[in-house]
Amino acid sequence: MIDPKVLRTDPDRLRRSQQARGESVELVDEAIAADEARRSAINAFETTRAEQKSLGTRVARAKGDEKAGLLAQTRELAARVKQLSAEADAAEERLTEVMKQFGNIVLDGVPTGGEDDLFVIETVGAPRDFAAEGITVRDHLEIGEIIGAIDMERGAKVSGSRFYFLTGPGALLEFALIQHALTKALEWGFIPMIPPALVKPQAMDGTGFLGQAAEDVYHLERDDLYLVGTAEVPLAAYHADEILDAASLPLRYAGFSPAYRREAGSYGKDTRGIFRVHWFDKFEMFVHCRPEDAEAEHERLLDHEKQFLTSLGIPFQVLDVASGDLGLSAARKYDCYGWVPSQDRYREITSTSNCTEFQARRLGIRFRDQGGPRPVATLNGTLCAMARSILMILENYQNADGSVTVPEVLRPYLGGREVFEPRG
Repeated sequence: MIDPKVLRTDPDRLRRSQQARGESVELVDEAIAADEARRSAINAFETTRAEQKSLGTRVARAKGDEKAGLLAQTRELAARVKQLSAEADAAEERLTEVMKQFGNIVLDGVPTGGEDDLFVIETVGAPRDFAAEGITVRDHLEIGEIIGAIDMERGAKVSGSRFYFLTGPGALLEFALIQHALTKALEWGFIPMIPPALVKPQAMDGTGFLGQAAEDVYHLERDDLYLVGTAEVPLAAYHADEILDAASLPLRYAGFSPAYRREAGSYGKDTRGIFRVHWFDKFEMFVHCRPEDAEAEHERLLDHEKQFLTSLGIPFQVLDVASGDLGLSAARKYDCYGWVPSQDRYREITSTSNCTEFQARRLGIRFRDQGGPRPVATLNGTLCAMARSILMILENYQNADGSVTVPEVLRPYLGGREVFEPRG
């Protein structure tokens, strides 16, 4: 959650952030009132508690009728202290409830707008001119059927809509992408991780996924566990309730896990193929660092994403995500949109978010330096989302006969294979 000091010392900053997000500005005044009520309740409790202790000292010295009278007062004060303690706890809970409704404070320089406002800051590579090559563009599903890489029909039979099987070349491409992503992660100094795909509510809530994204997560009610939509969740919660050594920072992790998403609100969108599905595998980068280093780490994560997409030879654009389209935890976010020839447009393939201290405050992750314990900053970034990467490889590397050329960087992981030929 946000730093309560901002609420007390610079509420206008919080109002500007809420307005930029398109969220309630009035929530700031509600939070100020809740904070004042909390402090008032704590003050009343502590004052009465001090009076109770003082009276206890007098009782120990009193005798006879005086002692009996003081004991009666002690009982009254004890009941009052108990009541005020409960009121202070309730005020604390109320403030926490209000504060959790705030998204992270938007950083200066983030463009103002909503999900339809696309602020392109860089274009890397140029789409192939298929027409000049005499190729009629097929979409990834048609190509996948030709070379035997994707089976949507049996995916739906076994699991329902928006599920699929990666078969033959499709499975081989994922394994190659995993090895390539792991190689790059190690090269960049990340610690590889295979985290659990089921997490407790504290982990999901701590990372901000039980707020505006709650409808998009799968909940196993019997076990009270959640299926993760990204390895960001377990990687963030890995250090929950810990105080880290300042000398160990930054901690950079690369976690591979399945990702499960209900795709709530996406009815009718991207129903064909594997662009928007309920399950896919993903390599996720995650960083715990000093707050003052967060912006530099964010640029580093973006650079890693750009290097990875460039290595695959997929043309892409880098977008500075508008304030109204930021997730609850993100103070700034960059997306990379890869080229999809069959749609004649760029579509999201990676993203990286600077969550500043927002998640760390909720998860209790701190580090200790000469100034004492304080929250770390957390950042996340997609290294490789398998389904969309495979989709874009199939489409950008398709040939006139239906075959698909293997990106050169992936060939060492496929025994030098250069082409996936049509079946039969």
